[in-house]
Amino acid sequence: MTLSALPSPAARRLFFSVLAITTLIKLWLAAAIPLTGDEAYFYQWGRHLDWGGYYDHPPMAGWWLWALQGVSSHPLVLRLPAVLLWIVVGVGMMDLLRRLQPDAGDKPWLMGSLFLALPFTWSLNLITTDTPLILFLFFSGYAFIRGEQSGQLRWMAASGVLLGLALFSKYFAGLLAIAYAFYLLPRRGGLQRLLLVALCALPFMLINLAWNATHCWNNILFNLMNRNAGSHFSPAQVGTYAAMLVYLVTPWTGWALLRAGGWRAHWTLAMMFVVPFTLFLLLAFYKVIGLHWVLAFLPFVFLFAGLRLDEATLQRHRRWTLWLGLPHLIALALLAHLPSAHFSSMKVHADLVMHREGRALVAELERELPAGAVLMTPSYSQSSLLAYHAQRYIPVFGPGSFHARFDDNLTDFRQLDGKSLRIFSTKRLDAAAMAGYFETVEVRELTLDGARFWVAEGRGFRFQPYFDGVIRPAAARYYRVPSWLPLVGCRFLEMYGL
Repeated sequence: MTLSALPSPAARRLFFSVLAITTLIKLWLAAAIPLTGDEAYFYQWGRHLDWGGYYDHPPMAGWWLWALQGVSSHPLVLRLPAVLLWIVVGVGMMDLLRRLQPDAGDKPWLMGSLFLALPFTWSLNLITTDTPLILFLFFSGYAFIRGEQSGQLRWMAASGVLLGLALFSKYFAGLLAIAYAFYLLPRRGGLQRLLLVALCALPFMLINLAWNATHCWNNILFNLMNRNAGSHFSPAQVGTYAAMLVYLVTPWTGWALLRAGGWRAHWTLAMMFVVPFTLFLLLAFYKVIGLHWVLAFLPFVFLFAGLRLDEATLQRHRRWTLWLGLPHLIALALLAHLPSAHFSSMKVHADLVMHREGRALVAELERELPAGAVLMTPSYSQSSLLAYHAQRYIPVFGPGSFHARFDDNLTDFRQLDGKSLRIFSTKRLDAAAMAGYFETVEVRELTLDGARFWVAEGRGFRFQPYFDGVIRPAAARYYRVPSWLPLVGCRFLEMYGL
């Protein structure tokens, strides 16, 4: 029997077999891989619920994690949305393929099998800001295509609402809005449809703007200014971006799409990845494009592949993609279960022990902690990981970075004047560099599971030198609100009289 004659029951069995196997792998990885620093940071968003945003992103991930924490703080529970994400998106892709190509036969099942076999759909089970972004962005595109296909404005309205929810997750959703504009504006009646999408997304943007105006314009400063400081022209980054796209799309599917043609026949769908990928290409001359940046637009690529490639090609690509996933699976199994001692010669050893043995590390750090002393770290990632295992907030000591300055609005260093601080780090701490902030400070080494860590014991914290050396420079660097932005409130600046 040739594949083109494959009966639907066999195609369905193939799909459900891939679904079952990859779901079991996803559940295993979600339970076995320790919580990452980013996840622990977003977990703190859920612990400190806010109505319209956080320092670096809109609030949706924090809202999800707040709800999940009400069930359990186990990594498997926290990661369930990420485990289910690509399955839900895959089912939506299959439904849309049937609607766009009624005579598709078994292709929806084969495309679904191919999509779920991709390494990124079963290996990435982290709960981050990208999780709600991908969900809402895909279904905004789904509704947009349904609206274009049927001419029904209710689908365009739904697309706008879902786009607004995506923007309430991460600003990258704006790239899909640009794709909508590129597609609609040259078409008769396109401006009216674009305005409908924009009006339905507008309430979410207004809420975020209101939050920014009362919170130092943190989202705007971070995403448009602070994170782009130091960016420079570098053609080499374009090559890295191109290689990443080839890896994610896979060489065989990418090459087959380039040869297949027929782009104009499905231009509505093609615009949803062509425009964002082109904009990322232009940005790559100045910034490194992260792998997670492009994930939200990949479902549209593979939906396009389902439309343009035949059943035999989809089946062949699924088989090759399964082989591609094998080394990923082996690497993840080793990372999850190989004893930490096997990594002792690698730079990641200390970080790996901290992720795996976070609870034991917290217990060791809290042992003989002086009364009233405060445990801290110099890193937002380290503080978040220890806070997750300690189930109490752990502040950040020192300048930190432009990323994740969530602590600025939580810790009032004025209240720590005169107290003892215990500062933990995976990197060597310099007592001389910290001496000005304490009456006395000593650095000692801590060993756990063969990994070396450092702990500074600072007694008699001095707020004024810390204010002059850390807080004031941070305010000048990260809180420079342009005069054209109406600033209604900024707790960090107000707290310190800045």
